[in-house]
Amino acid sequence: MTGTLWGISLGPGDPGLITRAAWDALQRRDAVWVYPARSGKTSSYALDIVRRAGLAPPDDHTLLLFPMTHDGDKLARAWLKAAETVLPWLRAGRDVLFLVEGDASTYATFGHLARTVSALDAAVPVRVIAGVNAFTAACAHVPVPFAEQDDTVAIVPAAYGVGAVDRLLSDFDTLVLLKVKPLLDELIAWLERRDLLAGAHFIERVGAPDERRFDGRDILALRGTKVSYLSLLIVKHPHRIRGERIKGCLKKSGPQPIDLETA
Repeated sequence: MTGTLWGISLGPGDPGLITRAAWDALQRRDAVWVYPARSGKTSSYALDIVRRAGLAPPDDHTLLLFPMTHDGDKLARAWLKAAETVLPWLRAGRDVLFLVEGDASTYATFGHLARTVSALDAAVPVRVIAGVNAFTAACAHVPVPFAEQDDTVAIVPAAYGVGAVDRLLSDFDTLVLLKVKPLLDELIAWLERRDLLAGAHFIERVGAPDERRFDGRDILALRGTKVSYLSLLIVKHPHRIRGERIKGCLKKSGPQPIDLETA
């Protein structure tokens, strides 16, 4: 029997947002912990969340490198090395818990590891424990609703550029912009130009002890400054003109529901 590769979602930074299911998994002493870092010189943010929760790693635990680069060859080599690190444990029948901040299925490094492991050994089961996303935690901290009633929401890496983000304004009431660090000054200028600052919220390292938040025009103070990679923007778009909505579950021209009492 092979062990199972688990994606253990820890939430974005506050140990109090670790779910009951993830907490129970972290109590196991028979499993192996692995956790990502950008380089051997940087600490693992995921491991830091667990340590702040008061949990110590088991005897077998190791850091896996997931470099911050767009070089496809370097990424493929890193993913392969990570997979080859965990496979001996899995093939020996031990479960491997991959610790990941936020939710393991949302823009997370776990997906790269899981796909690579499955490509090397399709017999390895892969499971995920769901977690709290950074953007829902950020909305709770502001607080603003993530979405209400029939609001439309777009979750977009800002790396696609301001032009791509701007094209979403006509269709979405809330924009969640992730990975804003490289384009922050351009995004701030766009918020000003589009008169969106009043409904904008910048949140960095949400839930961590060094969390920072800037709302509305206070965001202008971030121009020319360095921010963490773990930063996002929530943009509420009060000026959007909505099209006609279809009322109810069926289209107006569609078949009428059957009345079971008279049928």
